[in-house]
Amino acid sequence: MIDPRLHVLRVLAERGTVTAAAEALNYTPSAVSHQLRSLARDLAVTLLVHEGRGVRLTPAAQILVAHADELYTRWEEMRADVQRGSDQELGTLRLSGFSTGAAALLPYAAKTVCAQRPRLTVQIIEADPEECFDLLLTGDADIAVVVATDSLPPSIDPRFDQRPLLDDPLDLLVPADHRLAGWSSVPLEEAADELWIGDRPGRPHHQLVLTACASAGFTPAIVHHVAEWDTGAALVGAGFGVALVPRLARLPSGYPVARVPLRGDPSPARHILTAVRRGSRGQPVIAEALRALEEVANRNRLPRLG
Repeated sequence: MIDPRLHVLRVLAERGTVTAAAEALNYTPSAVSHQLRSLARDLAVTLLVHEGRGVRLTPAAQILVAHADELYTRWEEMRADVQRGSDQELGTLRLSGFSTGAAALLPYAAKTVCAQRPRLTVQIIEADPEECFDLLLTGDADIAVVVATDSLPPSIDPRFDQRPLLDDPLDLLVPADHRLAGWSSVPLEEAADELWIGDRPGRPHHQLVLTACASAGFTPAIVHHVAEWDTGAALVGAGFGVALVPRLARLPSGYPVARVPLRGDPSPARHILTAVRRGSRGQPVIAEALRALEEVANRNRLPRLG
C-alpha cells in the first residue's frame, strides 16, 4: 500500500494550509501536522516552510508530490485490473456533481448502474465544481460532473482525467409578456439594455453571464443576485429583469416566464465535463457509470442555434 502520509501531503499541496487540508481529510490540524513531521523525519528532509497563514512546499516536497501522483495513478490502474478479474459486485460508487448536473444527469447514471449491479451501493453528492475535485482527491467521490471554469484544475493536471460530456446551451429567460417572449430565437445583444438577474459575484454562473454578455458586446446591469433557479424565475416572472438559464435547468411551473433560445457564433453555452482520478476510468463500475452519463448526455444534447 502507498504510505498514507503521501496522500496527506498531496491534499496539503492542493489546499494550501494545514487547516484546509485537515478539513478536506476529516482530520484535526494537529493530526495533519504530526503526519507531515513524521514523513519529514523519516526522509530526513524539510517538507514545509511557513509563509504567513499558509505553507510553501520545499523542492523535496514537490518531488514527493510528483512521485505520489504517479503512484496513485498506478494504484488506480491496479485496482482496475483486479476488479476486471473479479465477479464481486459489492462496494460503493460515489457520484458528485453541481446542482443542475446532479438533478439532470446523475440519477439516470445511478439507476442504470444499480440495475446492472443490484448489490452495489451508489451515493450522490451535490457539490460545487471546485469541491467535486476535492472529493475526488480525498476519495470521497469516484466521478465528478462539473462545469468547466477557470478555477478548476487544468486538463493536464496529473491527478485527474477530465473529458467533455455535454455542451449545455443558455436560454434567455424573460417575462411572459416581454417583447422578446414570442421570438423563436434571439441574439444576446437584443437584451443589452435590460435589467439583469444573476448569481452572486464569484460564483461560476455569474462569471459565465459576464463572459457571454461581453462576447455580445455589452456589460449586463445585474441588479438582483440569486442562487436558485426558483428565485430567479420568480423575479423574472414579476418583471424585475431577465436572466440566462441553462437548457438543462428545470424551472418550476407556475411562473409567467418564457425561455427564448439564443443564437450567435457561437451561442453561449456551459461546457460540462466528467472527471475521475487518473487511472480509475478503467475500473468496471466507474466505466459503466461513465457510459450511462454519456447515454443521458446524448439524450439531452440539443443543437445550438446559429
